[in-house]
Amino acid sequence: MTVSVILPTYNESKNIVPLIEALEDYLGHEGIDYELVVVDDNSPDGTADLVRERTAQDDRVKLFVRTEEKGLGTAVKHGIRNSTGDIVAVMDTDFNHDPKMLPQMSKFLEYYDIVIGSRFVMGGGMEDSHRYYYSFMYNMLVRVLLRTQVQDNLSGFFAMRRDKLERMDLDRIFVGYGEWFIRLLFLAWREGYNMLEVPVFYILRRHGQSKSRFLRMIYSYTRTVLELRLGI
Repeated sequence: MTVSVILPTYNESKNIVPLIEALEDYLGHEGIDYELVVVDDNSPDGTADLVRERTAQDDRVKLFVRTEEKGLGTAVKHGIRNSTGDIVAVMDTDFNHDPKMLPQMSKFLEYYDIVIGSRFVMGGGMEDSHRYYYSFMYNMLVRVLLRTQVQDNLSGFFAMRRDKLERMDLDRIFVGYGEWFIRLLFLAWREGYNMLEVPVFYILRRHGQSKSRFLRMIYSYTRTVLELRLGI
């Protein structure tokens, strides 16, 4: 089986090459066939140029630069639709998501439909304790409103069987910023997909600035949760 790792980027020039090298190391060491799909929203810091330079002779790395459509959700969808692996994995490109987890997550898909990197199961956590507390409390609210047992609805780190993913409405799911992950998990739960949450520990961003805007993020996440709850 081949794993397609979707890597959406915007101004990640200091992170993307080390991440590609880490993924090549971890996946290659485990003998896993893979492709890395970088979807860049025309970053002004030269992210795409660095990827081209580093991977010019490596056909396992695909680069797509979007000059018109923007946004995290649609970037993930673009990567999914331009990948070929039997397994689709999505992760952040700032090292919040630990690349050494991907081989294990991929192997669990022999038994599950979707594997989620979770901060809120035993062994998971975050280096930023304040952010951990607020994320934990908000995830409790999401879980209560949507009536699921998913512990981490916001991590954005997952691996999934392609055959299961492609049965879903990707155009409905992959819009906006991080709220796409809430939609994905809720609709997968409703379809009865077998889910596994594995512990992940978030470290602080190595380089660059976070794209998250707290108030805007909470508004869009809460709106998405209410729409799903009300069936809108």
